[in-house]
Amino acid sequence: MGEISLQDAIKQFLQKSRLRSGIQAMRIEDIWEELMGKTIAKYTDKIQIINSTLFITTSVAPLKNELLYQKETIIERINEAMGEKVVKEVIIK
Repeated sequence: MGEISLQDAIKQFLQKSRLRSGIQAMRIEDIWEELMGKTIAKYTDKIQIINSTLFITTSVAPLKNELLYQKETIIERINEAMGEKVVKEVIIK
C-alpha cells in the first residue's frame, strides 16, 4: 500500500466531501479583510459559497453598490489567494 502524507489525505477527502464549500467559505472569511480592506470586511455580514458562487451579504446599501462594481475583481482576488478557481460568480445580497 502506498504512503501519502496527512496533508494529501486531507486534500483528497475535502475534494470529495460536502464540507468543501463550507471550509472554502471559512478560508475566504479569514482572508476577506486582507483582500478587500477593513471597511468592507467590517460591514460584510456573511460570506457563503455554493457551487462556485460566492454569496456576500451586507445590510449597507452603498457597500452593496460598491461590491456590484467590483465583482470581477473579487473573483480574481479570491481565486488568486486560494490558488485555484474556487469562485466563478458573485452574488451580493
